[in-house]
Amino acid sequence: MFNSLSDRLTATFKNLRGKGRLSEADVDATVREIRRALLDADVAVPVVRAFAAQVKERALGLEVSQALNPGQQVVKIVNEELVGILGGETRRLRLAKNPPTVIMLAGLQGAGKTTLAGKLAKWLKGQGHSPLLVACDLQRPNAVKQLEVNGQRAGVPVFAPHPGVSSEFEAATGDPVAVARQGVAEARAKLHDVVIVDTAGRLGIDAELMQQASDIRDAVNPDEVLFVIDAMIGQDAVNTAQAFNEGVNFTGVVLTKLDGDARGGAALSVASVTGKPVMFASTGEALTDFEVFHPDRMASRILDMGDILTLIEQAEQAWDKDEAARMAKKFADQEDFTLDDFLAQMQQIRNMGSMKKMLMMMPGAANMRQQLENFDEREIDRVEAIVRSMTPHERVAPKIINGSRRARIARGSGVHVSEVNGLLERFGQAQKMMRKMAAGGGIPGMPGMPGPGGFNGGARKGKATAKGKKKPRSGNPAKAAQEAAAAEARRNAPRASVPTGAAFGQQNDFDPSSLNLPKGFEKFLGK
Repeated sequence: MFNSLSDRLTATFKNLRGKGRLSEADVDATVREIRRALLDADVAVPVVRAFAAQVKERALGLEVSQALNPGQQVVKIVNEELVGILGGETRRLRLAKNPPTVIMLAGLQGAGKTTLAGKLAKWLKGQGHSPLLVACDLQRPNAVKQLEVNGQRAGVPVFAPHPGVSSEFEAATGDPVAVARQGVAEARAKLHDVVIVDTAGRLGIDAELMQQASDIRDAVNPDEVLFVIDAMIGQDAVNTAQAFNEGVNFTGVVLTKLDGDARGGAALSVASVTGKPVMFASTGEALTDFEVFHPDRMASRILDMGDILTLIEQAEQAWDKDEAARMAKKFADQEDFTLDDFLAQMQQIRNMGSMKKMLMMMPGAANMRQQLENFDEREIDRVEAIVRSMTPHERVAPKIINGSRRARIARGSGVHVSEVNGLLERFGQAQKMMRKMAAGGGIPGMPGMPGPGGFNGGARKGKATAKGKKKPRSGNPAKAAQEAAAAEARRNAPRASVPTGAAFGQQNDFDPSSLNLPKGFEKFLGK
């Protein structure tokens, strides 16, 4: 979503590279480009004005003028100010001292509240909680059914005493306030420690539905009221957020559809204007595409600095510890890396989610965005199909795979023989590297690392050759005997002693006072 804004800011900062000092004109030009980039990203005008003024004030101050690298210092200032308008610090859920914790969802029609309810429930279940979903959206057709499906996918029970309406021509007859009150009582009776109340979507100007949301809040007294907002709505996000803040007084914001291609100004505006923190973000359609919102990490993504911490957290959640321990033992025992191991690693990577999203979290990913956009996620499926089309013996000993076997594997996996050849060639190179690393030889061909092609290996080889090389003797017997006697005399000659601390021999004529050293420094020279 922030691709356009990230590209504009990155291009702006490139103009500051290599400058030892920034003039006021340089700062004005930079702030002007930042202001344009934020306005193009649909950030609210008051937020842009305050942001640009703060950046300019700090950029003209002493922290930039006295910095060793002014350009990097300006980037640091922009990063810190972005973190500030995004909320400053990560805001966690406030859990009730006496369960259940009641979380109420409110937002516009079509913002994705019902889907988000399932995502939040699945995330809470993964955190060790026992959530219950309560269906209070009785106005939208099939909203109750959608919540039941999401609850089933998330493995979370749904309290839905009223079926709601099934078409837009039916009139809503149920009482959402009563359903919410009964849902909290059901959670208390069934020992659920979290209740998620899904309410009907409404417009900011819909006074009747806004009053209904206020009545639900008064009935269940929620610990958190989360305002669910579509990150693609742009400038109108601020007006909508202010209307809901006055109507239900929400405590936190959840951004949905962050994986869209809109300009994303809502994310940079809501927290700053309303003073309420962004707590969660929805980044896709799957129930697992849900994450805690970290202002500092989001600012790093916008400035193309990457988000390694989120990547590590996703890996820790998806990675199988037993499989990792097995691979570590196999690596320590110097056992061969097989295609079965390769397939297991591919499945581990698949569990982490989309490869494109993971690669976009790497620093400098904007420089290879075009290649990432062209990356086909189905390539992993094709590789897995090729490996699964092999026999168990072929996976352990791929050298036996001849032409007929390759043709059979290609037919079984639905690919061309050339793709099978390419996979086997890449696997052979990876297997050689794994063998070299398991043997303690480092990565082949890496400068400064032991191994073929490395500088250290070549230096050792050259020294050994020079040491083992002997000077040829003369063909004249008399001359040869003379040379041998001279060499023997050199070996037996006494060596001149060198005083301790003298790196270049005896230096009795050295006078420290001639060096104009600081007072008291002579004691360090041994005089």
